Amino acid sequence: MNIQMITKMLTDSGIEENEAKKEIDMLLEKFCNYTEKDYIMGTKLTTIQLEILKSKVELRIKDRTPIQYIIGEAYFMGEYYKVTPDVLIPRDETEILVSKAINIINDKGLETVLDIGTGSGCIACTIAKKTNAVVLGVDVSSDALRIALDNVTKLGINNRAVFRKSDLYEKIRPEEKFDMIVSNPPYIPIGTDLSPEVLHEPSIALFAEENGIALYRKIISEAPKFLKSSGWLIFELGIGESSQVKAYMNEYFENIKIEKDLAGIDRIIYGQLIS
Repeated sequence: MNIQMITKMLTDSGIEENEAKKEIDMLLEKFCNYTEKDYIMGTKLTTIQLEILKSKVELRIKDRTPIQYIIGEAYFMGEYYKVTPDVLIPRDETEILVSKAINIINDKGLETVLDIGTGSGCIACTIAKKTNAVVLGVDVSSDALRIALDNVTKLGINNRAVFRKSDLYEKIRPEEKFDMIVSNPPYIPIGTDLSPEVLHEPSIALFAEENGIALYRKIISEAPKFLKSSGWLIFELGIGESSQVKAYMNEYFENIKIEKDLAGIDRIIYGQLIS
């Protein structure tokens, strides 16, 4: 048994070759303390290390457990975040959302942000790290909030990103007002066929009623109560949902803009509360 044979186990299971090699490198570093430097120096893996690697690959193949859950972390905008099956795995599309939010916050000097459906806390933590704003992240899942607290503690920004259990605005006090509300809500229509990997992620963070639109409608309708004058609302969008979300936002928001991802899909929408 060698690395090439173990890598072939992944590709034979249907994982693309380049992705399989990346995953092998991730497993080697995490569980075998074997890095690219060791490879360059010609350091050979021990029998024990190869057995460990093989066991993790077998776990990956058995029911297509995402590699991020196996190693317990995911990379997002310059940091590694703890992830478990209690939270969504951060994705490249969400970096578009967070980058736009950061640009607006820094450009306008915004001070307070509400992150609805914070999950692992990657959105709240990244905004807190890259701006001067204080971020409140809320989530209905206690298990997700425990992961978020681990992440904010790891990054040493406990006083900049804070978390609270709340179903949307349920536990937000009437006097609490924010310069921005940001959210990557569940937006996949119930019944959508998904890859085996995605099915390991929490369904509460994936699926939404009303053909994927329900949470947008609820967040938009109550946002004016919790935003300051001319406050901002910014969402990540599901495929084909931009026009309906924009129609909801038109009632309360102005200067609404939609931006696409690299695949040309409408991916984020944002606007300002009508003053």
